[in-house]
Amino acid sequence: MIKVGSFAKAIVSAAAAGTASLAVAMGDSVIETGEWVTVALAVLGALGVTYVVPNAAQSERRPY
Repeated sequence: MIKVGSFAKAIVSAAAAGTASLAVAMGDSVIETGEWVTVALAVLGALGVTYVVPNAAQSERRPY
């Protein structure tokens, strides 16, 4: 069975990184080739790093 959690967190982080770098690139209302490369590298970097890092293990809940 496929664990969606690891894919979902990678997609969300890639979207956040891409949006943030695109917002910075739009500062002068013109996006040049170098800025598109920066956006692409931010998205790919976030995808790769976030996918590799494992999710934290859930702690056991103790009944009180």
